[in-house]
Amino acid sequence: MSDDKTNEKDVLRPTGKRQLSGDSTASTSTAAYEAKRQVRPENTDDDRPGGGVAAFPGEVVAEMRKVVWPTTREMINYTTIVFAFLIIMTGLVWGIDTLATMGVEAILVP
Repeated sequence: MSDDKTNEKDVLRPTGKRQLSGDSTASTSTAAYEAKRQVRPENTDDDRPGGGVAAFPGEVVAEMRKVVWPTTREMINYTTIVFAFLIIMTGLVWGIDTLATMGVEAILVP
């Protein structure tokens, strides 16, 4: 082994609940959690959840702007995969149905 040892602070380590080794850091303490916690206002004048019917179209537009739409190439790939899956599943169901029919006929027909 080499004599060159790295400082523990220089080594990247995961933080949070799934630490690989070592003690928890101060950032996961109760005091740090309480400091980061968001306080929700208790008294709101708006009793309607969601802002009402008039706010709905604007919220829909805002959400649609967040959507990551697939490119044409991605859409072609997705469609091809779906059709291939449908063909495979159709063949599987047809094969099982045919075998089940042959088995029932062998038992019932003398």
